[in-house]
Amino acid sequence: MSVSSTINLSARANIIGSSWMIGAMAAFAVEDGFLKAASAQLPVGQVLILFGLGGACLFAIGILWRGETLFSKDVVSPTMRLRMFFEIIGRLFYVLALISTSLSSTTAILQATPLVVVLGAAVLFGEKVGWRRWFAIGLGLIGVLIILRPTAESFSISSLLAVIGMLGFAGRDLASRAAPLSLSAFVLGLYGFLAVVFAGIVFSLWQGQAFVWPAMHGALYMVGAVLFGTVAYVSLMKAMRTGEVSSVTPFRYTRLLFGIGLGLSVFGETLDVPMMVGSSVIVLSGLFILRRSTRIKETSAGAPV
Repeated sequence: MSVSSTINLSARANIIGSSWMIGAMAAFAVEDGFLKAASAQLPVGQVLILFGLGGACLFAIGILWRGETLFSKDVVSPTMRLRMFFEIIGRLFYVLALISTSLSSTTAILQATPLVVVLGAAVLFGEKVGWRRWFAIGLGLIGVLIILRPTAESFSISSLLAVIGMLGFAGRDLASRAAPLSLSAFVLGLYGFLAVVFAGIVFSLWQGQAFVWPAMHGALYMVGAVLFGTVAYVSLMKAMRTGEVSSVTPFRYTRLLFGIGLGLSVFGETLDVPMMVGSSVIVLSGLFILRRSTRIKETSAGAPV
């Protein structure tokens, strides 16, 4: 195969992978919208339980179809237990944030997850992070503060729910990195959704609110959340396995555009200057860190920078 053919195949794979990533982010945003709408009609604990059960069933079917086992000793390893703990924290507080605050701001704060993951990798795994990336991390966290506006009269403690949810997802991603390699992405997805069920049970017991029989709209919202959530997860896996990671990953930030679009068009939300500035700072910081990490890898590999 000639060099030009190889380049063309690589470029085509990057385009396909980027398309999968954009589709995944759009599906995640729609999932958030459905969860937000369902939570307006059903107790939060019930929403989490139904969402978790639906996703777990679909992933269990996928695991059996692929000929994999639903359970192994690696599932209960310390790393997996830690991953499930962070999954519970992330999912619970993120859904609470969707209910209490706007979809736009919640989605924007979620975009800081890669920054926290890089920070955690440096602290926990000893990865080397130069001053430029440290500066970008700090700048990105300042972007979160701009969105939160802790000194403003409009500040609500509910805004911190999204921050806690974001930290939970970052912890989950870090734990996933250390998870046993014997566990496939489908198995991780299954137990991730089972952790959501547990989060719903715990919150239901704490809240003490009785379950209600969902009306037609509420049931459709839950079905939509499960279907779009599963499609988003599978699309994300396909994106990361098609094309180069450095070319595909930046399109994760399209979730912010889809989230803001849904917030404005469906939920009647509005954007202000701090929201736009903070979102821009977070996205630019994340893109800089991604680009910087790629350049360092190329240099280590002996490739021209």
